[in-house]
Amino acid sequence: MKLSIRFFCLFFLGFMLTAALKAQAQTPDSTTTKPAGEAHQDLAIQLQNPVASLISVPFQSNHDYGFGDNRGYKHTLNFQPVIPVSAGKNWNMIVRVILPIIDQNDVIGDTEQDGIGDIINSYFFTPKKMGKLGIIWGVGPAFLIPTASEKVLGAEKFGLGPTIIVLKQTGPYTFGILSNQIWSVAGANERADVSSLFFQPFISHTNKSAFTVSLSGENTYDWKAEHLNGAVILGISQLVKYHKQPISFGVNGKTFFGPEGAPDWGWRFVATFLFPTGGKKK
Repeated sequence: MKLSIRFFCLFFLGFMLTAALKAQAQTPDSTTTKPAGEAHQDLAIQLQNPVASLISVPFQSNHDYGFGDNRGYKHTLNFQPVIPVSAGKNWNMIVRVILPIIDQNDVIGDTEQDGIGDIINSYFFTPKKMGKLGIIWGVGPAFLIPTASEKVLGAEKFGLGPTIIVLKQTGPYTFGILSNQIWSVAGANERADVSSLFFQPFISHTNKSAFTVSLSGENTYDWKAEHLNGAVILGISQLVKYHKQPISFGVNGKTFFGPEGAPDWGWRFVATFLFPTGGKKK
């Protein structure tokens, strides 16, 4: 089982990276016409916009501690490529996939599990040009896909619902909110139905050295259980170029709140490979 999981992950990763590299080769890098420092800052600011015209391939490693009475530990590696696709003269479709690979100990009693979790797949339709107020927005469907390799790592339900993002970028600052609501529509009858609201407010500042400081919240309200789980996340990141390849490296600290059994604190490490496709919105 572990071998097949790893094979699937590597295959999926290779496919997405190949698509990203091919897209990069076929489109101009809009940052090359500017001085290096300014171009790096622009690219780092674009990265703060989840619906920018920018292919990004993040590897997000989460380490969370203090689950339940056993003070359990959970490691989640999120592979979450974001790929923009032109949807006509005036619109882009931003495809966002989150594939979690999980390793946890003492989160559920004195047991341990590892494998793939459920995939969240979102599609944002966003205007190619901003309005007069400079508001960037996107809206579309989100899907919960029951890909978990073990029952306890997923909901065993197929779900769907709307997702929306609204943000504004003013100079070096970015602030906004991303949200989705997912309801289960099919799946294992013995498992509880899913009805959850996710909302993520965020704010960041990027300086001329492409160094970013960010503050965000990742919160989920379970309408069935009537409780809120959340995390406050403070992070820093630096954009660099390695053999002409832009990469952003980041580290984040997390503190959690929620019902009994929620984790206490955690760390997040992120490496994001960037592939510019057309610059910022105008």
